[in-house]
Amino acid sequence: MICPVCCGTKRLVEISCPSDCPHLATSREHPAAVVRRQQEVDVAALLPSMSGLTERQHQLFFLFQSVIAKSRPDGLARLTDEDVAEAASACAATIETASRGVLYEHSPAALPAQKLAGEFRALLAQIREHGATVYDREAAIALRAIERGARSLTRPAEPTAYIALMGRLLQVNKAAEDAEGGDGAPPSRPGSIIIP
Repeated sequence: MICPVCCGTKRLVEISCPSDCPHLATSREHPAAVVRRQQEVDVAALLPSMSGLTERQHQLFFLFQSVIAKSRPDGLARLTDEDVAEAASACAATIETASRGVLYEHSPAALPAQKLAGEFRALLAQIREHGATVYDREAAIALRAIERGARSLTRPAEPTAYIALMGRLLQVNKAAEDAEGGDGAPPSRPGSIIIP
């Protein structure tokens, strides 16, 4: 990290800052007012799509969001909010159809959405491989919340508004985790579905 310090002559000098620097910790705990306002706006915009989710559904919601944040479409394609909504909708529809006894895999039309849907399915398989119990209904509800958020927040002039909002929020969560200990280990709370 680079930490700005005053050199005593009213110039700002950047130095290589150690991770235990008190100034760096303070800046993480107390972000600038502009950053704080942006966080409040982001949370207020996201809350309607997440209303009614249980704690486990929130965990799944943010696990799926981490997949979205890491997803890179093949070639020159760009992941948009519509791709996110289509992928979440297709995965949720597949799960809901299976719960009624019909095995049919819904597939989004766009290639980036198809890739993302595959990554959602791979995440669920990975969670289950590690022994965590994930009920299909919970996964479908979390995916529908992602679909609602992506559809409600996208704008014609800004086709990645939802992705950008979630990226900002995930960075805030990552900074908070780093400040708490940052050993990379997931929290060990009862009922947690976070996998190592």
